[in-house]
Amino acid sequence: MATVDRRTAIAGAAAAIVAGFAPSTAEEIKPPRIEMQPSLGDAFTEIGTVGTFAMLDTGGGRIVVSDRERAETGFLPASTFKIPNSLIALETGVAADADSTMFPWDKVVRDFDAWNQDHTLRSAFKASAVPVYQDIARKIGPERMQHYVDEFDYGNRDISGAPLDTFWLNGRLRISAMQQIGFLQKLYRGVLPISERSQEIVRDIMYIEQSELGTMRGKTGTIGIGVAPGSKATLGWLVGWVDQGNKKPYIFAMNFDVREPRQLAQRLQITKTLLKRAILL
Repeated sequence: MATVDRRTAIAGAAAAIVAGFAPSTAEEIKPPRIEMQPSLGDAFTEIGTVGTFAMLDTGGGRIVVSDRERAETGFLPASTFKIPNSLIALETGVAADADSTMFPWDKVVRDFDAWNQDHTLRSAFKASAVPVYQDIARKIGPERMQHYVDEFDYGNRDISGAPLDTFWLNGRLRISAMQQIGFLQKLYRGVLPISERSQEIVRDIMYIEQSELGTMRGKTGTIGIGVAPGSKATLGWLVGWVDQGNKKPYIFAMNFDVREPRQLAQRLQITKTLLKRAILL
């Protein structure tokens, strides 16, 4: 089998990322340039771990990457899969909207108090309630789930290797930071092959905070949590975008190895630090 040069692979990913921003004409659009910035990795070193950060600067026509190899390495999406899972739930009618459909608590007491209650789609997303999204996946069913994962061109598109209600936690599905950005920029622009309504609702429930960076929307994910009681985190995700109101968002994906529990609580701050540094470069 021929070996694909890593630089070529990233260039191909860049072309895929920019495709979602192409106009609906024959006008040629130039792929964003890749800017390798290894110094951004210092943010991970400062908390005693390793990771990667990738940011698509849609206004500047560039992708800033801290670790190009890791940015192209696929990992389980964990709870970042709640973004496509929510889209599919809305598109299939499993959830009518963000707030009216109720998903009753099954009365099983779990480690996270926020999971032990009834939820709407919005509250389940905010609480990252794994049991609710497992219920959603079962109601969607394997055929429809595979169909939409294929339509979204999500990661390696492989939902096998685990039951339908855990494949994003311990199955064969893998997605890289660069692929996360490719998916998210399509969602931001509303060009995924589903209704604009479903995309608008999910963009709304992805709200994280308003800060000096702008409006941040996104989702965390933690590999190792939610599969079995007492399981330990091994990797943390935060993916999303920052919108400053000018339709030129900074779309990002960050993941790092979890070596100490305290590091998970630092995800948002690390990401904001990385965004600030990358924007100024």
